[in-house]
Amino acid sequence: MPIQAYILFKVSSGSERDVCKKIAELEEVCEASIIFGEYDLIARITAKDLQVLENFLSRKIRKIPNILLTSTMIIAR
Repeated sequence: MPIQAYILFKVSSGSERDVCKKIAELEEVCEASIIFGEYDLIARITAKDLQVLENFLSRKIRKIPNILLTSTMIIAR
């Protein structure tokens, strides 16, 4: 069963649009948006399993410049 998750991002000030565009281009990303509040961006993703999710976070997300912090929340239902 596929894993779906929300990922919240804190990014460097002024880089929101560029980072959001790069995140939205990744195949696992269903949608990505700039938000107001404690975090700067949110993305909803789908992964085949937890291993694919881990690889996505460590090999793709962590390579994008200006991302300072992420928080991943796996969707329960």
